[in-house]
Amino acid sequence: MQIAFIGLGNMGAPMAANLAKAGHAVTGFDVAGTTAEGVAKARTAEDAVAGAEVVITMLPNGEILRDVVAGIVPHMTEGAVLLDCSTVDVASARAVAELAGAAGLGTLDAPVSGGTVGATNGTLTFMVGGDETAFETARPLFEIMGQKAVHCGASGNGQAAKICNNMILGVTMIATCEAFALADKLGLSREAMFDVVSTSSGYSWSMNAYCPAPGVGPQSPADNGYKPGFAAELMLKDLRLSQQAAEAAHAQTPMGRAATDLYRSFVEDEDGAGRDFSAMLPRFEKLNRG
Repeated sequence: MQIAFIGLGNMGAPMAANLAKAGHAVTGFDVAGTTAEGVAKARTAEDAVAGAEVVITMLPNGEILRDVVAGIVPHMTEGAVLLDCSTVDVASARAVAELAGAAGLGTLDAPVSGGTVGATNGTLTFMVGGDETAFETARPLFEIMGQKAVHCGASGNGQAAKICNNMILGVTMIATCEAFALADKLGLSREAMFDVVSTSSGYSWSMNAYCPAPGVGPQSPADNGYKPGFAAELMLKDLRLSQQAAEAAHAQTPMGRAATDLYRSFVEDEDGAGRDFSAMLPRFEKLNRG
């Protein structure tokens, strides 16, 4: 398949490389001039998409996505599929789908879960919104880049699924870190805490698979000095998107709002920037009740 890949950063580059390794003809473009193994380098985004059957974008935010799509759509082949894997606001995803659809293109919004490790290992999960026919066209590519792709419905629903999932993740990680800090102050060992909660009603992905306490449970960023697997600033980005969507939908999300405020303080006012989002635990260790 002829594939164009726009945005070859920490996520996009390994995803594009996996597609090339699987035998697809991949042409890439990134404003920073980066490329990926096995990927032909285009001079411009417009050059990259010429003749492509599928155009994949992995970009930082909705504003950049809108600008890039407006530039490349006139150069895409009618009937091609625009597959956006960025994490952006729902409104931008739907605006892009409308623009591309009017030009006779298939469109999918397909944000991912799994981080840079998942991108490298081809084990990402894709949450996909858009046309069923376009989804079937892209399915073989999802199978190369990831381990699971869930079709969530109409355009924008992939983004909706991603931000709802990550709002839950942000809230549960904070609760997990709070509970470990409380257990410390109550004299309960972290190992005992993990052994109880991981097999009781408090279990969660944050506790069982990504435990924020070093030396407890499976290996996680906590065991590597909280070097990011999923950076706190990326969690803050997703939580802000959740609150933007909640405001637009008139949905009440008090826990999501509280998590957003805590991560904002952690990243912008404290030492959270550049650390894993589970580094909330040492933050709570240092604080006493006001």
